[in-house]
Amino acid sequence: MTAPAAPERHRTGTATRPDADEASRSYRGKRLLDLALVCLLLVPALVLCAAAAAVHVIAHGRPALFRQRRVGREGRPFMMWKLRTMADPAAGSGPPVCGDVAQVTAVGRVLRRLSLDELPQLLNVLRGEMSLVGPRPTLPYQVHRYTDRQRGRLRALPGMTGLAQVRGRQWLSWPQRIEWDLRYVRHQSLRLDLTILLFTAWAVLARGGTTVAHDDDPIARTTERMHSGA
Repeated sequence: MTAPAAPERHRTGTATRPDADEASRSYRGKRLLDLALVCLLLVPALVLCAAAAAVHVIAHGRPALFRQRRVGREGRPFMMWKLRTMADPAAGSGPPVCGDVAQVTAVGRVLRRLSLDELPQLLNVLRGEMSLVGPRPTLPYQVHRYTDRQRGRLRALPGMTGLAQVRGRQWLSWPQRIEWDLRYVRHQSLRLDLTILLFTAWAVLARGGTTVAHDDDPIARTTERMHSGA
């Protein structure tokens, strides 16, 4: 199996509107694939979520779940669910500083390494707010920093995993991730989705590690994340 090819390089400078092919629709059957796989995964995922949540509550206290406003398809906001991995979250008062490794609990580090903290997003997939594969949903303040061209990533339903995640996960800068996301939007297909899902399983088991700081990233600076109210 060959990994998806690298995204094309684009000129920097004046922002332009997304190309017509970057605004392409998802392929026929994508929703059916989501529902079929979620039905297969839901019961074991619920068992894993319950066990992971119980361990986290015993070790670090309540709450076990964390929800956060994210930006979905065409810029529509929704509440995304995760298992809590951060210490002493301020429930309902805004997002934690995800790049601050010191804030991640001991149990949370294991959940993140195995991506178990993302399992509650299967409920978002069932609700039609997310897909199994697509650009990762981002925070509103990050979207405000996008160029017109970068907003093309919002043409696709956000996903639990995506092309950017199998090409580098959080080690990529946000501009690099967006280039992979734009490539996915242009080339959505059943074959690509299945390839990404297989590479995701490999990335989680072989690479691990999802807590990376991007304090110098112009799109994802954590100093503003603390005050975004997202």
